[in-house]
Amino acid sequence: MAPPTSSASRIVTLLLKVFNFVLLLISLIVLTTNTATAYTEVLTFKVYACYECHWIRIYPLTNCILNFSHYNGKSFNKRDGGALLDFYGDKVISYLLATGAAAGFGVTVDLKETFGLFIDRSFYEKAYASASLLLLAFVCTAILSVISSYAVPKKV
Repeated sequence: MAPPTSSASRIVTLLLKVFNFVLLLISLIVLTTNTATAYTEVLTFKVYACYECHWIRIYPLTNCILNFSHYNGKSFNKRDGGALLDFYGDKVISYLLATGAAAGFGVTVDLKETFGLFIDRSFYEKAYASASLLLLAFVCTAILSVISSYAVPKKV
């Protein structure tokens, strides 16, 4: 398979990065605003350690912002190792996102089995939605990783 053209690759990369940023931001908002009441205790994502790893969403968000800032090529030239940085950065972030999505699904299943009748159903639905958005962000980042792998042999 021939590598994609430069302009088409840049447009697709930019669109995927924007879509990835939006998915991560919405996922973070859904997770942080998700609350429920069990008995007399108000439950939030901070109560459970696995949900508290919301930093998994924050790190890729900052990476997206940094990628946008050097996307124009002025602050970080692709010849100076930017292709390798994009390639390995996308790999690391995709693994973080996949791990975060799996942890989100796992802890939600465990909570539902443990407190199923005592917590409102919408709490679980929002937790699943947040993890699903994180999984979609992983798919976007995995695609970005494949696209960035085309640039590595040319630039290194």
